[in-house]
Amino acid sequence: MSGARSDRRWEGSGPGSFRTGRGAPPQRTLHIRVKPMHDSLIKIQGELKAPKSQFNAFAKYHYRSCEDIIEAAKPLCAKYGVALTISDEIVEVGGRVYVKATASVSQADKSISVTAYAREEETKKGMDAAQITGSASSYARKYALNGLFAIDDTKDADATNDHDVKKPYPTPKTENIRTEDVPF
Repeated sequence: MSGARSDRRWEGSGPGSFRTGRGAPPQRTLHIRVKPMHDSLIKIQGELKAPKSQFNAFAKYHYRSCEDIIEAAKPLCAKYGVALTISDEIVEVGGRVYVKATASVSQADKSISVTAYAREEETKKGMDAAQITGSASSYARKYALNGLFAIDDTKDADATNDHDVKKPYPTPKTENIRTEDVPF
């Protein structure tokens, strides 16, 4: 049977090629590789640079704001196909009002979230109720983002702020003790 045709044939090759047969519609094969969520987050954490570009003139220290972290994170999230969202919730714990902030990154159907809390002061000089809530929200959001992106704030003003008060540290005393002097 020379010149006979097969019922099936391959057209093209590689991803996106399709196979046809008599009376059958073309079937496309699409190959998509979605990077695991943790891989993307690890890369963002490694590349993220959020300098302390703000300055508190009263207390004389540099700090980074929530907005600074978001500004640094947005391009990296776009680069790795990750969506960043932040949400707030007002919760009451033990008769005190807290702002619960949740920072999340998501990719396809996977997400990773970190939550942080900040307590609202009942009153704060020079601030109305909305400003007090907004201040607590910014603080909670900043620390949720710090946790999500593994930003170490040990040198941050919030962690070390002593307003230039020098605290003396006791000098540890050492004694030479011979093991034969210690009763067992």
